[in-house]
Amino acid sequence: MPTNCAAAGCANTYNKHINISFHRFPLDPKRRKEWVRLVRRKNFVPGKHTFLCSKHFEASCFDLTGQTRRLKMDAVPTIFDFCTHIKSMFQLGTTEALPPSKAVLGPAVEHRRKTAHGMTAPRIQGVQLLHTKRALFSMTDLDDNICQRYIEMITNIVVLSLIICISLAFWIMSMTASTYYALVVGFILTIANFSFFTSLLMFFLSSSKLTKWKGEIKKRVDSEYKEGGQRNWIQVFCNGAVPTELALLYMIESGPGEIPIDFSKQYSASWMCLSLLAALACSAGDTWASEVGPVLSKSPPRLITTWKKVPVGTNGGVTVVGLTSSLLGGTFVGLTYFLTQLAFVSDLDISAPQWPIIAFGGLAGLLGSIVDSYLGATMQFTGLDESTGMVVNSPTKEAKHVAGKPILDNNAVNLFSSVLVALLLPTAAWGFWPRE
Repeated sequence: MPTNCAAAGCANTYNKHINISFHRFPLDPKRRKEWVRLVRRKNFVPGKHTFLCSKHFEASCFDLTGQTRRLKMDAVPTIFDFCTHIKSMFQLGTTEALPPSKAVLGPAVEHRRKTAHGMTAPRIQGVQLLHTKRALFSMTDLDDNICQRYIEMITNIVVLSLIICISLAFWIMSMTASTYYALVVGFILTIANFSFFTSLLMFFLSSSKLTKWKGEIKKRVDSEYKEGGQRNWIQVFCNGAVPTELALLYMIESGPGEIPIDFSKQYSASWMCLSLLAALACSAGDTWASEVGPVLSKSPPRLITTWKKVPVGTNGGVTVVGLTSSLLGGTFVGLTYFLTQLAFVSDLDISAPQWPIIAFGGLAGLLGSIVDSYLGATMQFTGLDESTGMVVNSPTKEAKHVAGKPILDNNAVNLFSSVLVALLLPTAAWGFWPRE
């Protein structure tokens, strides 16, 4: 288990009671090579569990906008307790070792010492000229590093733009077939993180089963009910668009693979993981509430904006059973994410506790259902067809207005709800998430 600092001569060991943080070597090959060069260890190859402690970074290397210590994207370690021989190499920017007197004593002292031993003046001038050339080489290396980092930043921006365009192209091409789009969503989430995929899988499986459950009862109250629980491409898009985009951004930020949720070490990646989980839990909570509430609730629903009793199936109508179901739906997705973390993440023993993922999923499911109900009560039309006694979602001459305005349909409400919950909840979670 990696708990020691990899720097030569550094004896710092991980301990949650001391104010020293440990940071992995970057995954980017160019930055990783730069870190290895600065460590100055012969034949050193960092592994997956190789760390440097915070003592080797200047204060400007850390992002101080939050309460936790995290490195900036361009941070490099520069503070090392090397011996005099290695220090001279570092200061001159060359791999050729110089005698301590040339690197430390300076040209004037070097002149007196060499003259005392019979060195000629031309020889002294040659040594000084060598110092000047090596200093110029060091400045050239510094300029090259700045240019290299600038090119790397521009490259990342271009790659991000291309990936976003490709993802949008996938969505457009998949408009004619929900199955193909679902395969694209599942593929992207699988290569990004197994926890993403299992959460998505459990959401779709549970939602499909609940949609089919007690279908004969739902058919009597919902004019748009479809037998079999099949979903068209619009429904798949509205439930999978946000998680897919977040999975792509996650791979750009930290690369594919599983990581623990830990704001003190991986702030951006942890935020994206929780944002994706919140979007899936929101969709699951809304689906569980709409499929279970009308069947099991013994009392009529109440409109969330006025708290008046409304017919079963009214957009924005809530019941205690429905809200409880949304909490359970989000918790189910959060539990799936948590169990996948236990199975595939190897650094849980040195990371922040992961159990809040379950509570976070439940909260996202409940909040998502409430936001969805509010948007449905205000921006989605609900009417009662007096000839059939069924609830309808489009204004007609036979439909008596119950609630809402014909601004959004059910799919748009689902999309906006998942976006709002995915943006708000991870930011709030940063404040109460336990630290190491």
